[in-house]
Amino acid sequence: MSAVVSAADARRSRVRLFIVTMLFLVTTVNYADRATLSIAGPALSKELHLDPVAMGWIFSAFGWSYVAAQVPGGWLLDRYGSRLVYAFSIIIWSLFTLMQGWVGFLSAGTAVVVLFALRLLVGVAEAPSFPANARIVAAWFPGNERGTASAFFNSGQYFATVIFAPLMGWIAHSYGWRFVFFVMGALGIVMGFVWLKTIYGPKEHPSINEAEFDYIKDGGALVDLDAPRDDLPRVRAPEAGSGWDHIRQLLSNRMMLGVYLGQYCINTLTYFFLTWFPVYLVKERGLSILQAGFVATLPALCGFIGGVLGGVISDAILRRTGSLTMARKIPIVGGMLLSMSIIACNYVDGQALVVGFMALAFFGKGIGALGWAVVSDTSPKEAGGVSGGLFNTFGNLSSITTPIVIGYILAATGSFNGALVFVGLNALVAAFAYLVIVGKIERVTLKRSS
Repeated sequence: MSAVVSAADARRSRVRLFIVTMLFLVTTVNYADRATLSIAGPALSKELHLDPVAMGWIFSAFGWSYVAAQVPGGWLLDRYGSRLVYAFSIIIWSLFTLMQGWVGFLSAGTAVVVLFALRLLVGVAEAPSFPANARIVAAWFPGNERGTASAFFNSGQYFATVIFAPLMGWIAHSYGWRFVFFVMGALGIVMGFVWLKTIYGPKEHPSINEAEFDYIKDGGALVDLDAPRDDLPRVRAPEAGSGWDHIRQLLSNRMMLGVYLGQYCINTLTYFFLTWFPVYLVKERGLSILQAGFVATLPALCGFIGGVLGGVISDAILRRTGSLTMARKIPIVGGMLLSMSIIACNYVDGQALVVGFMALAFFGKGIGALGWAVVSDTSPKEAGGVSGGLFNTFGNLSSITTPIVIGYILAATGSFNGALVFVGLNALVAAFAYLVIVGKIERVTLKRSS
């Protein structure tokens, strides 16, 4: 029997590994573009004379539109498929990122308005990205590999800081903050065209063989999730058109509500890191912007390692126990409790200890960042995009609240101490949501409306 299995493994192509690598690379660029403002922020705020509250609102601009566009973005994915919608998303958000560099040539008041508007547009353009990631993983990966695949692409958010924070810090230090936006925007546009040339569904990909196709299909991959390339919108419309009923049913599901709350709290850690963390290092800990760019890499690297490890642990538990609920909940709850170590930064003075506790917190956050695996596990086939959009809507409400709340805490106290407690308590609530509210994790079955 083992010889037969080995022969089958040898015949099987590995196209799905290339697919998830592309998801990882695009997610890395995605998060690097989100973080451009945090790296450019100290110099930009000084030049434009912005106080912490004003910076908090500018940091939040991305979140307002990103959240508002989640469900429409998911509907577009269900109707037109992941490949084309995602390609347009990458190219357009990168163009708006590049344009942010131009605000440096405007007067201060005008620059703030234009910067806020461009961040809003970046949020709209990025909205389909993570629901598309979840759909592609659901289409390309069997159930016993989905946790690792989701954790791997999601870990791109940490790898973005490992690779690009030092690069962007160096660019800002050597050439000025404007060039951070110019370089990252251009890189994203190139990535969008590479995506168009290389990504297809399982049924259309020229390199997949029958052995791999049968393996992923028999393992539960939704290989029919995206219709063939010549499929017209009107063919897809009957299933995609009942979106409001799908939304109503998902919002009345206790398991999904617990998942949504958990993701909101988990993303609070993400958006602290993407917005205020470099400012914390510069203003609270006395680093230069160049030093901050390099120091930020250690917590990010630990988050990346934790992210990959969380997926591996989750899939190993699933293979050993057969329980999807245990496989997803154990890493999420354990990782969130570990993330509460961020509060310890308030009680140490040495920079090495601060960075060490930050690294531990983001290692835990990485282990627990399995929300997109849960989405791939639970989303109904006929509403995968809408389900991912709803999940990302609730999860990214924290992209609005986190920078604003922290801005007001700083304005009121003049210290980051309360901000770190706020972030740590969100990790505790995330653990509570999965332990108490979510219950059994299983795929949602939608009822057809009459």
